[in-house]
Amino acid sequence: MRKMTTDLLTRIAQRTLLRSQKDGIDLSKLTFVPNRWLMPLRRNGLDPVPQLGRVRAEAPVKRLAGLFGMNIWLVSGYEEAQAVLADRTTYSNDIRPFVGEVGAADGDIGGLGFTDPPEHTRLRKLLTPEFTMRRLARLTPKIDEIIEHQLDVMEKKGPEVDLMADFAFAVPFLVICELLGLPDESREEFFALGSARFDVSGGGAAFGAISESRTFLMNATKAQRDAPGDGLIGKIIEEVGDSISDYDLGGLADGVFTGGHETTASTIALGAMVLMNDPEARARLIADDDFADPVVEEMLRYLTVVQVAFPRFAKVDHDLFGRHITAGDVVVCSLSGANRDHRTGGPDLERFNPHRDWPVSHVTFGYGFHRCVGAELARMELRSAYPRLFRRFPDITLACDPRDLAFRQRSIVYGIEKLPVRLYG
Repeated sequence: MRKMTTDLLTRIAQRTLLRSQKDGIDLSKLTFVPNRWLMPLRRNGLDPVPQLGRVRAEAPVKRLAGLFGMNIWLVSGYEEAQAVLADRTTYSNDIRPFVGEVGAADGDIGGLGFTDPPEHTRLRKLLTPEFTMRRLARLTPKIDEIIEHQLDVMEKKGPEVDLMADFAFAVPFLVICELLGLPDESREEFFALGSARFDVSGGGAAFGAISESRTFLMNATKAQRDAPGDGLIGKIIEEVGDSISDYDLGGLADGVFTGGHETTASTIALGAMVLMNDPEARARLIADDDFADPVVEEMLRYLTVVQVAFPRFAKVDHDLFGRHITAGDVVVCSLSGANRDHRTGGPDLERFNPHRDWPVSHVTFGYGFHRCVGAELARMELRSAYPRLFRRFPDITLACDPRDLAFRQRSIVYGIEKLPVRLYG
């Protein structure tokens, strides 16, 4: 009886994958996510749970669980993850068959991360000019100004402040608002949409948050049609006009927000924790401008706050490093697992070491044609935030017992709720 039921569910799932988006599985109706799926998102403090390392050593491609009769595969090895992330022929990022009505009336939650070529290519080409080094350079003075302003805010609030709220979360939020060209009066409403979308423990609630922020940005796009601003939204409107819909442009802006806000906020906060506990690295960072680059690159690898890449959906039956993947299977790449793969990265990857000579590039920003378009913007913010924070407050220290810190254990973007600090030791 059990086998018959499993076979039936498998057939149903395979048919569902081929349905139109309106008939898809509506993940927003899930009230929770089964605990066994969450292992790749769990950590002990800043480190992935040891189970992830054991899984990678035993089977870097491993069947994790099932959903509606479909297999979910966890890819935790570096080489294996790169192979999946770079393969646009075998895998799809189009999640629409699985989300039903979520995100909009037509079932499309949008964004670059959930699209395939040629749609992905068309939309990414609109963003790419705004993320060249030349275009981003104009933001450098504003990034520095925002960081100095938030340091002033902390100094006035001190001697004890919440580094997460007053600095780490605020800085990238204000930078993204500048990049997008959002008016000051709308930023408070937008700020409230920041975190809920990444917490998967509540099941489909995160998809609702995606819908809300996308709606907000779609309305912001409409408001700039007649009078484009000088940010990304306005520049795209000026360049392509009505050839892009408010919905698509809102989705692009939402993707920039998704990729550039909480991710950078978490890296700033958790990185500050690391540096508070590493006096040698902190002292050199304060004294040596050139040391910011290796600190940032190693911090990106070590923390890997975006723990898993967007899920891939197998389009055809195939073998993946000795495992048989069936069309319709879900493949999830653990970026935190790949960045600590001793087979390619060498020994001692569980330790923060800015002097490390890593033989390969980290996959913190993804890999292949879906690699984060805003990677350099994040680096710019981090290269400014870390040195300025510790030059202003060289004796900054944690203001609570580390055991009392509340980490976001079931979030795709790993982070911390609050980070109480004493500014003057």
